[in-house]
Amino acid sequence: MDGQSVRVIATQFGPFAVVTDDETVVEATWLRAEHEVDRLKENRDGSRLSARLADRAIEEVQAYFRGELTAFTVPVRAHGTRFQKAVWQALCAIPYGETATYGEIAERIGRPAAVRAVGQANRANPVAVIVPCHRVVGKGSVLRGYAGAAVDIQEGLLALEQGLLLLLPEMFDLIRE
Repeated sequence: MDGQSVRVIATQFGPFAVVTDDETVVEATWLRAEHEVDRLKENRDGSRLSARLADRAIEEVQAYFRGELTAFTVPVRAHGTRFQKAVWQALCAIPYGETATYGEIAERIGRPAAVRAVGQANRANPVAVIVPCHRVVGKGSVLRGYAGAAVDIQEGLLALEQGLLLLLPEMFDLIRE
């Protein structure tokens, strides 16, 4: 691996960044402040391969936000425990526009008593949106926020997927490479 590349786009929910290495997306995250962009870009000079993958990943993210993409095809490598990876894999099985509860995810991975641990794994997801942690809700479909992001972002993403949110193309411009 020669380096990592970073792309950041503006969304109506705030800046969103994608970080890639030569083979996979390694991070996709909401940025809360300008200094977070600098932190992401620090020591990431990016190879040609990682830059191409970053461009492809950000194109898919933009298509998702325009309502044109329901499943991501970019390869992802999320570092975590075996349990976290099982949760993240289960998240990818939740269909676009649908939700599952923390309890349902715990059942799906064969750990029905691990509801809180599922919540922690969901929060630790390093590849937000691409690994759809926003589709997990609390008991009774209560929104709890996700991957460290606010409930209003989760609500907006679910509304987008359910066709309840109008988005304009200029909302998703590349901020900087």
